[in-house]
Amino acid sequence: MAKNSAYVSRQPDAKGFIDWSDEENSVWHELITRQLSCIEGTACDEYIAGLEKLNLPTDRIPQLGEISEVLMAETGWQCEPVPALIGFGEFFRLLSEKKFPVATFIRTREEFDYLQEPDIFHEIFGHCPLLTNPSFASYTQAYGKMGLNATKEQRVFLARLYWFTVEFGLLDTPEGLRVYGGGIISSPTETQYALHDENAIRKPLSYDNVIDVLRTPYRIDILQPIYYMLTKVSDLDEIRKYEIDEIFELVEQAKSLGLFEARFPPKEEKQAS
Repeated sequence: MAKNSAYVSRQPDAKGFIDWSDEENSVWHELITRQLSCIEGTACDEYIAGLEKLNLPTDRIPQLGEISEVLMAETGWQCEPVPALIGFGEFFRLLSEKKFPVATFIRTREEFDYLQEPDIFHEIFGHCPLLTNPSFASYTQAYGKMGLNATKEQRVFLARLYWFTVEFGLLDTPEGLRVYGGGIISSPTETQYALHDENAIRKPLSYDNVIDVLRTPYRIDILQPIYYMLTKVSDLDEIRKYEIDEIFELVEQAKSLGLFEARFPPKEEKQAS
């Protein structure tokens, strides 16, 4: 997790309302209209069903209360406004309580296509539609409970499980590859790369090979060289069957075996001025 951010989250008033500026609403409009066209035929059916339930506005940033009302009715979840960056402990606690953390800021036009911090567009458009799905919602809560009970070192390994499912997960369906990970769905470049680029490595994910995910390195600032595929979102129910102590046992095995060789160059360190 980054240690600082150039963004400052907007504070909701006593009624939970955020008075977004015209420019912020304009950025949302441009982002969502672009992505709505991008996900046609690429996002999984479960995501599309959730998107229809949320009925997100295209002319303005939705209020979190609007999203929470739908999520609460479907799966008992709600959105929780948070600062631009929060600690891992707070992140896991919120997920364990069925509260999805949403940083209440939206990217600037200078970072329109990519930013490292998850903004309100990424969180709402990328993740909230699937939080209407019982399997995805239950898996996300179970993940929060895992992280809440993990040590700092164990959380490093658990982060890979979240990364390759919730953020960058694919489905290998009878109709072809489909996207369910929010990090792909909210990025037109990543969507096209993940689904169509011959250089992308796509591996099946099941209950039996979760340890492979725990051993797979990743970088947050590049197109992912490796993606893991389920067949349908409800396959997450199988992974969720792992008890917390069983997951930690897998983490210990992954630590003992070591990480797979990274399929990307090391990140260049900034030169001191």
